[in-house]
Amino acid sequence: MDDRCTNCDVARQLAPGLIAEVGGRAEVIRQPRNAAESRQLHTAAFACHTRSIRHTSQRLDPALDPFPLALDERVHLCGHNAPHTAAANSYLVRRPSGSVMMVDTPRWSSALADRYAALGPLTDVLLTHRDHAAHGRRYADHFGALLWIHEGDLDAAPDADRVLRGTEPVEIGEGMIAHPLPGHTEGSVLYVADERYCFSGDSFYWSRTTGDIEVAENVTWHSIHELAASLARTAERLRFEWLLPGHGDRKRLPATEMAQRMRGLTARARHMQPQPIDFTAMRW
Repeated sequence: MDDRCTNCDVARQLAPGLIAEVGGRAEVIRQPRNAAESRQLHTAAFACHTRSIRHTSQRLDPALDPFPLALDERVHLCGHNAPHTAAANSYLVRRPSGSVMMVDTPRWSSALADRYAALGPLTDVLLTHRDHAAHGRRYADHFGALLWIHEGDLDAAPDADRVLRGTEPVEIGEGMIAHPLPGHTEGSVLYVADERYCFSGDSFYWSRTTGDIEVAENVTWHSIHELAASLARTAERLRFEWLLPGHGDRKRLPATEMAQRMRGLTARARHMQPQPIDFTAMRW
């Protein structure tokens, strides 16, 4: 792991036990002991936005690139996280028609686009907020897809094809609901697919440190008070099993438990106060 590491947590999500946080950055703490661990380490290496995980004397073998990586039968992790989105995770979600939607964007390359296209015709690129807008237009144009963003963050993608407005949920495709959730940014949006998958952007995430759903109150660009109000308005409407954030870890739990944890998060958020921006305070 070289010194370009930004401590984004992506590698630790994908190679737990092999990569850990040491001195405020990720470190390879031991070498893989079997084929499964070797695959984990290569998965982390191909996701790393700074390409910091590498062999000391040879290049990564493209044949070992696992992306797009299936999380289950409907959702794939794009991998190849982009420097221009601060290493945010992005996803591909299959729709009942056989088409695919992309949620936020990986780094751009035509070769990656071809790999993603193998999953099915890609019809929509859904941006959760301004920080993850990089490459959205490029992917949408490549696939002939629609680019979506909320009006609150429209200046980050002024040529978007579809603009979400207001705070009420909107069905933007069969089984895909957009829930505007201003707070992290003015135009933050959750996308919930099939009452099973919640693509939360940077609004909330699973913290391994606390073992619960958390908001990043120390990295809230717009208003923590508005985020609390958004959660109070929206949380009871949400039903999902998979929490799939841009930053922070993923988690799958029964929908009833997710609902209970969302109620707890909503209650905690009411008491949160504005904090200085501090990436080092993230509770990964």
